Amino acid sequence: MGMIINAFKSLFKTLTKLSRPYFTLEENQLKFKIDSDNFYYFPVSNIETKTRHDPYVLEAFTLSANQLYVEYIHTDADVSWNGQAFSFFIGLLKRDIRARSMELLEKKEFNHYELIVYKIDNSYVLHLIYIYEINKEIFIVDLKGDLYEGLLKNFEKEYKYEFERNKKLNLTLNTSVVRNNAIHSYFRTTSAGD
Repeated sequence: MGMIINAFKSLFKTLTKLSRPYFTLEENQLKFKIDSDNFYYFPVSNIETKTRHDPYVLEAFTLSANQLYVEYIHTDADVSWNGQAFSFFIGLLKRDIRARSMELLEKKEFNHYELIVYKIDNSYVLHLIYIYEINKEIFIVDLKGDLYEGLLKNFEKEYKYEFERNKKLNLTLNTSVVRNNAIHSYFRTTSAGD
């Protein structure tokens, strides 16, 4: 009987580790799952959040803090995207910041993470982090590069940041895929016939 209980405990512990979210906001820090046992914590302060509403989402918000901008989207189980979620966000961001050009400087992919650096209009860099889970999309714009570099070093220990740091970049972001979904139809409910 003891072996069965131990087996159930082990299975529960394994499922709990696997089902932990890849991104959470906890007590003034962003928490990122690196692997089943390790997390990366990034402190944030002066947090401003806006709840976003759409009939297709269970939970959505945007967050601004420490030169970071985050959009978190948790869709209903029967919702599908009408294209690539990250591409939608990048297109909307390009429009919102009125960028004439976005030159890709770096792209890294690990598990559920995509990390990208763009040179905007040949004058400053934007660091983008995309995290995807089942029915969840997280888009992060890092204006300074500190989160980008720290997170990337957790996946690639020898990583060296080689881009020019932005001087105090005064860019106010209000990009939201959820807010623009009614106009652009980024995602929709899937029916049994789809």
